[in-house]
Amino acid sequence: MAKPLTREILGHSEEIVALKNLIAKIAPSPATVLVRGESGTGKELVARAIHEWSLVATGPFVAVNCGAIPENLIESELFGHKKGSFTGAIQDKPGLFEVAENGTLFLDEVGELPLSLQVKLLRALQDKTIRRVGANESIKINCRLVTATNKNLEKAIKRGEFREDLYYRLNVIQIDAPPLRVRGDDVLHLAQVFLETFSKKMGKTDLGFSDSVRAVLRAYSWPGNVRQLENVIERGVALASGFLIDTDVLPPELTAPVTLPLDVWDYEVDTRDSQWSAKTEVQNFKAFLKSKALEVSEGSERQARDRLKLTAEEWKKW
Repeated sequence: MAKPLTREILGHSEEIVALKNLIAKIAPSPATVLVRGESGTGKELVARAIHEWSLVATGPFVAVNCGAIPENLIESELFGHKKGSFTGAIQDKPGLFEVAENGTLFLDEVGELPLSLQVKLLRALQDKTIRRVGANESIKINCRLVTATNKNLEKAIKRGEFREDLYYRLNVIQIDAPPLRVRGDDVLHLAQVFLETFSKKMGKTDLGFSDSVRAVLRAYSWPGNVRQLENVIERGVALASGFLIDTDVLPPELTAPVTLPLDVWDYEVDTRDSQWSAKTEVQNFKAFLKSKALEVSEGSERQARDRLKLTAEEWKKW
């Protein structure tokens, strides 16, 4: 049985259950893992779970956002430097590969690495050695590497922004962090967890959600995913004046009318066909509406149903 996580991946949807099962399966392997997913889907949480279920769980977990470090400093950050190797290098400094020895190094937003660093990262993975900036000797490394990105690396390769050989080195095992919009009632479960957390921090006990807020939270598409939901609940707790968080304290983008953009000219009717009938045309138009709703809902059936104001049973009959 897998040991409990220090910060559990919350949720009970099929997508999250499948994610946890995959993590438990691949974590004991030393293979390099690439976590892919939209911003705010919890890619670092996935990486931490991989570490905590791995054979190096007693070692350090070291995380760095590659996009947050200036290009002229990132080589020193990853590989370390020797004293005097550049202005400001007043002493020897180990890089994060060394800091993560016998543990896990997590490189978030790996797609932001400059090409010059991509070459050196590839060499480090191939040779299992690194060289500090300004040093002549190589240092052996032994850490599990997990990377993450919200970029389409395949397109980046075609644009010449990402090395194809490095991509295959990093993508030995791929894990996809599911967006919140496909996770069903996980939205309400997470919202309740965040509500309890922020209520305790702000000293507002016995706070709850109105039925209207629950409906809004469930129907919204959450482009910012879990991070956006967390911020919305924190705002709601801060602004709530009674015992219920109601729609008046939600950000305006959550309560704006949900529309289904349709151009009537997209749908054509030809009554000259000898097989044409009004009944058949109604069915064709329903299928057209379902297709459009799925298109603007990025394939989410639940959101498409919400846009058309259909129950699950009505959706099946259409």
